[in-house]
Amino acid sequence: MDQLFARFANRIAHIAGSPITFLACVAIVVAWAISGPFFGFSETWQLLINTGTTIVTFLMVFLIQNTQNRDGVALQTKLDELIRSSDAQDEFMGIEKLTDQELSVLHQKCEAAARKSHATLERTRAERRRRGHEREDSEAAK
Repeated sequence: MDQLFARFANRIAHIAGSPITFLACVAIVVAWAISGPFFGFSETWQLLINTGTTIVTFLMVFLIQNTQNRDGVALQTKLDELIRSSDAQDEFMGIEKLTDQELSVLHQKCEAAARKSHATLERTRAERRRRGHEREDSEAAK
């Protein structure tokens, strides 16, 4: 049942996000608006579009959420595998389950490491320029 629903949700989400579907919805709204004078802009005429859009929106929320949930889990699994199989720190595996405060601490740690790496890189570049290697590096890159 799960696999059937997953395929159904993916297919509907794909169709719903297509330009053809968007244009079809625009055409429906335009046809509804044009038909207004013929129905005297009655409450029934208004109820038709309101009910239709509410039902479609209600159902699409669940289909899209299901698709996003699966995509999120798949992405996290891929990232966790990359972290596990690399020299990266294992503490980053499963961080999507941390609290906001724990994520903030980890983010600050990453920012500090990035600043340190950037400073080291800048010192290395400055030293290479000082020694006259900058010109050789740019010519070798060409």
